[in-house]
Amino acid sequence: MGKTVQIEDKLIQQLQRGESNAQFEIYERYSGAMYHTTKRMIPDPMLAEELMQDAFIKAFDRIDQYRGEATFGAWLKRIVVNECLDYLEKKKLEWSSLDENMPVVEEDSEEDFEWKVDEVKRAMSQLPDGYRVVLSLYLFEGYDHEEIAQIMNISGSTSRSQYLRAKKKLVQNLKDYTYAG
Repeated sequence: MGKTVQIEDKLIQQLQRGESNAQFEIYERYSGAMYHTTKRMIPDPMLAEELMQDAFIKAFDRIDQYRGEATFGAWLKRIVVNECLDYLEKKKLEWSSLDENMPVVEEDSEEDFEWKVDEVKRAMSQLPDGYRVVLSLYLFEGYDHEEIAQIMNISGSTSRSQYLRAKKKLVQNLKDYTYAG
């Protein structure tokens, strides 16, 4: 067992005993990555920070439910993602519905565009919530469409369709920004 894993296991045990110094250490280790996960789903930085902190509180309150079946970081990320989804659901997130007669969106051929990180972030923040969440979970968080379907309570085909539409809309937003600039 690696030294990092041993240290993490020790911190988890301290958390389970309610030791606040372990909470601080875990927060210091994971808050940056969890903030970025939250920020990709919730563009407002203040709201993203608040939701991330709420997720940490839930994780600390539910630490007895951590079984070690996945890494602590993966378990925590799932809580963070669920916190964001809960917020979006409360905000009355309306998913783009799939019409059976609607043609399937095909992936565009790769085009030679170079965009700055700020342009991509801005373009992503302009996507509808549903598109942005699916795109973030798939591209940045590494979930596959079946996992996204389970997390969001949608079908795998809806996840794939939302992803393709989000990607197409993102490229269009970037082109619009490039031509306008």
